[in-house]
Amino acid sequence: MKSFKQLVEASEKNVHMTHIEDRVIYGGVKGAREAIFALRSLRDMLAGGSSGRTNVTVKWDGAPAVFAGTDPRDGQFFVAKKGIFNKDPKVYKSHKDIEADTSGDLAKKLKVAFDELRKIGINGVLQGDLMFTKDDVKSETIDGERYITFQPNTIVYAVNRNSDLGKQISRARLGIVFHTSYSGRDFESMKAEFKVDVSKLKRNSRIWFDDAGVKDLSGTATLTAGETAQVTSAISKAGKIFQTISGNTLRELDANPDLASKIETFNNTIVRTGKRIENTSQHVDNLLAWFDERYVKELEKRSSEKGREAVMQRRSETFKFFSPENKKNLVLMFDLMNAIVDAKLLIISKLDDLKQMNTFVLTRNGFKVTGQEGFVAIDDKGGAVKLVDRLEFSYNNFSPDTIKGWEK
Repeated sequence: MKSFKQLVEASEKNVHMTHIEDRVIYGGVKGAREAIFALRSLRDMLAGGSSGRTNVTVKWDGAPAVFAGTDPRDGQFFVAKKGIFNKDPKVYKSHKDIEADTSGDLAKKLKVAFDELRKIGINGVLQGDLMFTKDDVKSETIDGERYITFQPNTIVYAVNRNSDLGKQISRARLGIVFHTSYSGRDFESMKAEFKVDVSKLKRNSRIWFDDAGVKDLSGTATLTAGETAQVTSAISKAGKIFQTISGNTLRELDANPDLASKIETFNNTIVRTGKRIENTSQHVDNLLAWFDERYVKELEKRSSEKGREAVMQRRSETFKFFSPENKKNLVLMFDLMNAIVDAKLLIISKLDDLKQMNTFVLTRNGFKVTGQEGFVAIDDKGGAVKLVDRLEFSYNNFSPDTIKGWEK
């Protein structure tokens, strides 16, 4: 397990929750190999094979992230935001503490969290995504069906109004999904585990809670022989492409995280339009043009000769990477990422069959069916990668046509 400090550093650098295909950009040869191994492990698990090496959790689209539990320094109950990551941890042990640091709807939600989470017997510290407080729960009729709904962010979660779960949510003052547990003598030395056993918590009608674990991979989410063959074919294609890429290019990119980050940023400009990278050779040419445009804009902002020279120096250093050999390997690298995405989407479509709630997005034209935000695959060493259908969720997340939960 990773220490609390390591997780803090990882979250700031966004390395412990990378999209699985982006492991090719950030992890070099090792990262690309780990992405392929993760897909194989997920395939084997969904095909009814061994699941011991990989654990799968659901990425719930909640907000804000909430920490709650006992402060190991003084034994007092607290709730916290991500300020718990500060060198001097910011935790709230009373309504007064919350009011001193927050305001508005956030303060209101944290007060409810403080009042309700202290009653369920949290041992150590838990982290979860807040899904709703009482005012967020609505009654909606969608496609002729009557639902209880809540929308913390982009996704609208909907439960049959007359179901046991719907009744539980209607009664609750707070809803939260826990995904990470922490234990230790102090915040600095705490160990984190991407797993929470909610069976040990005390249930009451004022709070609905769950863990993020996938409940049952047998039956509903078992790959058929044909589906297994499809996933295997996509993984095999990824493996063959990987064998053709120069390790030097991957290692060079891995050693330059700033360049890798900018390549991811450029890729995301495509993803956010709801499109995938089709012509990878053209994509590399467009990437170089994008870099060049960035430096031209930087030059225009510099009035001094010294400032302009510094920009030109950075441009020269960046373009050193784009040798003919590296450009050829970048094309193959994007081909590899596409193959990983193909396998990922097949796995996501099967995991989506397990969702316990209906999921929609609210558009300017009404409700539209969507999948889960995504899933997290956690290996036996504690490493985690995201499996998200970025063409769907990321597009919805950034689209002006999608009405978010925080929009009034």
